[in-house]
Amino acid sequence: MCGIVGIVSTEPVNQQVYDSLLLLQHRGQDSTGIATADGSAFHMAKARGQVREAFRTRDMRSLIGNMGLGHVRYTTKGAAEREEEAQPFYVNAPYGIILVHNGNLTNTRELSQDLFNIDRRHVNSTSDTEMLLNVLATELTGQITGLDLDPDQVFAAVEQVHERVEGSYAVISMIAGHGLLAFRDPFGIRPLILGRRVTERGKEEWIVASESLVLENGDYEIVRDVEPGEAIFITLDGQMISRQCAKNPRLVPCSFEYVYLARPDSVMNGISVYESRLRMGDRLADTIAKHMPLGDADVVMPIPDSSRPSAMQVAQKLGIEYREGFYKNRYVGRTFIMPGQSERKRSVRQKLNAMGTEFRGKNILIVDDSIVRGTTSQQIVQMARDAGANKVTFASAAPPVRFPHVYGINMPSRQELIAHGRKIPEIAAELGADHMIYQEVADLQAAITEGTSIEALDLSCFTGDYVTGTVTEEYLGWVEQTQLS
Repeated sequence: MCGIVGIVSTEPVNQQVYDSLLLLQHRGQDSTGIATADGSAFHMAKARGQVREAFRTRDMRSLIGNMGLGHVRYTTKGAAEREEEAQPFYVNAPYGIILVHNGNLTNTRELSQDLFNIDRRHVNSTSDTEMLLNVLATELTGQITGLDLDPDQVFAAVEQVHERVEGSYAVISMIAGHGLLAFRDPFGIRPLILGRRVTERGKEEWIVASESLVLENGDYEIVRDVEPGEAIFITLDGQMISRQCAKNPRLVPCSFEYVYLARPDSVMNGISVYESRLRMGDRLADTIAKHMPLGDADVVMPIPDSSRPSAMQVAQKLGIEYREGFYKNRYVGRTFIMPGQSERKRSVRQKLNAMGTEFRGKNILIVDDSIVRGTTSQQIVQMARDAGANKVTFASAAPPVRFPHVYGINMPSRQELIAHGRKIPEIAAELGADHMIYQEVADLQAAITEGTSIEALDLSCFTGDYVTGTVTEEYLGWVEQTQLS
């Protein structure tokens, strides 16, 4: 999971890109980068850490030009501590290309060999984004027949990228002297949204970003989601051209975007994140009513912030009082996307504090958006006990996470997942809870897709069914081994 944005404007874009990345900070806290284009010259600044601490005034002054892109990184490939792994990445031929990427490629072993042995290209990091950039550069080189570059050649190159690359990818790139290119994988697993605004002089300005809130904040009209497999090319003078570049595109967006990753005020693939979380709460309430002993909940409490809509619906539907018992320190990052297990454990107590007056002598129903490794959940249950709770029931708005997520979320090892190989009562015992209740897979899918024409979601971390059809048991074993080594 990362956050990306690209802008073609009639004015300098450095501040626009910076502001957009602030809005996408929840999607990645490891590193950040901005690149701009002034004619055929690129300017780039990137660093470890969050947006506000990464860029100085001197960096912003150097980022000149009316076209730009930006990235906030949550590490799934490459080392979090190496600044060289931060995006954007750059190659100088053809023309010069800078690229950012949200997603995860699943055939990096094959790509690394082909890039070196066939394409004669050197990759200087362990990032799959740099591999993707070099594949695009290779295919674009193969399409160029003269000095000029036209959109047909760009789209033909993207078609070849789709043929060579497997996994999830939402991509934004700049081609020096020509324009901005954005494209999405043939399954549309990771989000990408197109926006437009018109200046007082009647000139069109364009933006593509991971979430709709970025467009709305910048007073852009939301045009539409970039289609699965589609490529969009925006010229330097603001002309937008698009083409479907995949043979058999099919929209199968990632369900975890709606469960946890995206901000609630975003709309992706025509689905309101907030409303989908409300519906998750409605359906979870029905499951809780079936399985929780009568009287075992005096109050419903969310784990702030992403579970709050679901918890409110659970309380309303079950007729149980809704209370805020956990206070959140907003100056600590999201614990799920902390890079290491020890760092996650340390940050939970810094992030949350239980207010004893809300717990003492009560039966507590805690609602969280999901449970992945269980590290946070174990400490939350213990905090509730320490604050004086009588009984603790833990409910998850998502189903048990039993399988690795290989499409851009850092869940690579089955051994790390608390639900893997355990039945629900065993999970409850591991967490220290009196009862444990999970959302059903079918209910999650229905809650997200209700009222839309979307027929399928990527639910692979819950079901083990990988939508690209290229993820094998051997591959999962290799990912786990490389993660542990």
